[in-house]
Amino acid sequence: MLIRIFTFSILLFIISCTSQQPKSTSSTTIHYYQAKTQKPYDDVLAELEIAITEHNFRITGHSRVGKVIRDRGTKNFPDYDTIQFCNLTHAKSLLVMSPHAVSYMPCNIVVYKFKDRTIVKTHLLPIDTENKDLNFFSKQMNSTLRQIVDFAVEE
Repeated sequence: MLIRIFTFSILLFIISCTSQQPKSTSSTTIHYYQAKTQKPYDDVLAELEIAITEHNFRITGHSRVGKVIRDRGTKNFPDYDTIQFCNLTHAKSLLVMSPHAVSYMPCNIVVYKFKDRTIVKTHLLPIDTENKDLNFFSKQMNSTLRQIVDFAVEE
């Protein structure tokens, strides 16, 4: 009898250690679009700036993380850049549809070197929300973001 109680206690302890963690309250998965090229890094940055402005966006920030780290004394640190951009007309439309969509603003593209290639990557807006207007807007915006990335890496 004592062995059964002991075995039962151990089983309860093991079960309590393996219980499921609570699920996240966020139902949105962030997806990314990425493309690679062998074009020189600086050419990719220049092409990104052209593509962004040609799609009627304004660059609101450009962080040259890799350069700043090199400037602070870490020689040969690779390039890493983030470019933020926005279009106020699109921003207004997005925020009217969903105030919570502010978390997707501004648009952001990262550029970095990896294994002798320049990688350009952006996050995409969710297209599977309960808001059909937001989903439609996001599909159009995602198409534009892909076009900007593709233009920058085109050889």
